[in-house]
Amino acid sequence: MTTADTTSEDAQVAALRERVIAGLEAAGVAGPFGTLDPMLGGHSGLTYRIAGAGESFVIKAVPPGQKAIGRHDMLRQARIMTALEKTDVPVPGIRATDETEPGWFAMDLIPGESLEPVLDDPAVEPTLAAARMRRAAEILPVLHAVPLDSLPIDGDVLTPADELKRWSRTMGAVPPELVPDAARLEDMLAARIPDAVDPVLVHGDYRLGNILSDRTEPAALIDWEIWSPGDPRVELGWFLVFADGSNFPGVGREVPGLPSADELIDIYRAAAGPLTDFTWFDALGRFKMAAIMGHNLRRHREGRHHDPAQEQLPDTISRLIVTGIERLA
Repeated sequence: MTTADTTSEDAQVAALRERVIAGLEAAGVAGPFGTLDPMLGGHSGLTYRIAGAGESFVIKAVPPGQKAIGRHDMLRQARIMTALEKTDVPVPGIRATDETEPGWFAMDLIPGESLEPVLDDPAVEPTLAAARMRRAAEILPVLHAVPLDSLPIDGDVLTPADELKRWSRTMGAVPPELVPDAARLEDMLAARIPDAVDPVLVHGDYRLGNILSDRTEPAALIDWEIWSPGDPRVELGWFLVFADGSNFPGVGREVPGLPSADELIDIYRAAAGPLTDFTWFDALGRFKMAAIMGHNLRRHREGRHHDPAQEQLPDTISRLIVTGIERLA
């Protein structure tokens, strides 16, 4: 990065800080305010932390020059979290929003850990990891029970066929040698697409890595950039991909004592009711993860995003595809 680039970025951060302070003060938050400090993690927009008098906030902002669409639509995230503040779904409180481009919002900084036990460092103690996973399985039906007519729905309902089409496009952009047998798994999924059920609110990336936990308790569900009305079984299938470290050879770890997929499904069903055709959604979750990893590996090998860690993915990609096929065979 050149000196001119650094100077421009500093000026943009300074201008954003002034807007954030004005917005927080208008919302009744007292200063003095600290610096606007970048936070690591997440891929939606820019994320900062700022402290006021006795409380701290997370700021999510649209990157300068970017349009507020898709994962960069910060205010869409703020709208769904504002709607959920009145429910039993744990979300950070939204304290200020600003629709002036580039838009931003401020939410309460919630203390807690958001770690994926089978993937992230530092490793979570196994008993604690198991307890968090069970609590996540209990919270998921609470999320899915929120009435859609109480929410700012702004998109189409995604059916199982829509989900397969979406991830087939991602998989189709990956060279076949990076995702061996993916075409076979895709054909098996396409041959037995389940009927849709009544749509629910779907977070889109529900897993422990997106739940801030205070010891065993879910303190806040974060990263709402891809929420939509959709099929609850898609969400549960995705969550279960992360419940078994054997899905991630070479990049993850097996954590002793984690609840089995069957136990997590039973916890979910105890509140949400029966599940039909779930094997298909289990396989879809694996297809989806293999497509994402294949896409990332392709970008690295083509030099579009240099990340040597992506070279650890082939065994995991193969494992996900093989086990998806086994579930549908």
